[in-house]
Amino acid sequence: MRNSQIEDLLPLSPLQHGFLFHALYDHEVQDSYVVQMVFALDGVLDAAALQAAAQALLRRHASLRAAFVHHKIKEPVQVIQREVELPWRAIDISGLPADERADALAQTIADDQQQRFELTRAPLLRFVLVRESGTRHYLVFTSHHILLDGWSSPILLQELFALYRNGADAQALPRVTPYRDYMRWLTSRDAAAARSAWRDA
Repeated sequence: MRNSQIEDLLPLSPLQHGFLFHALYDHEVQDSYVVQMVFALDGVLDAAALQAAAQALLRRHASLRAAFVHHKIKEPVQVIQREVELPWRAIDISGLPADERADALAQTIADDQQQRFELTRAPLLRFVLVRESGTRHYLVFTSHHILLDGWSSPILLQELFALYRNGADAQALPRVTPYRDYMRWLTSRDAAAARSAWRDA
């Protein structure tokens, strides 16, 4: 796969199988597993540096470059791509009258929340940076739950702001444990015993 855009192929965890099923079940309704967080950022902001930090996150974590392929194959797989383009939008509402900015921000957030992810197309996350004034920005971070959970999201965001502060130098951050290691451990478990334990619980 050296000359391919594919870096790795991995199975799905049991929980990811569930997320995939629900995401594919009905395309006509809002996907309940689209997760959105909004951060108010006060002070002077270097927007280009923040975008570079977000791009560095994608390079650093292979699992963030996963697409979930399921059509015409026996079992769904995670296709880890070598490079993906960072979904980043910058919106400037600072020119609006002060009493209209809150509505414009709320509409931007609502529109983003309604936008579904195509699970076969990586990355399953996106950023919107809204400039309200020279010293107030809002960062809208949206991802699919199949990609991130409640434990990993705060770690990812800590890394984002660390990368912003250090010029997107990922070498200064701790070593990443590959998701492949977790999947190797998971597939080594006794599946029948696990099902029995969950039934008893």
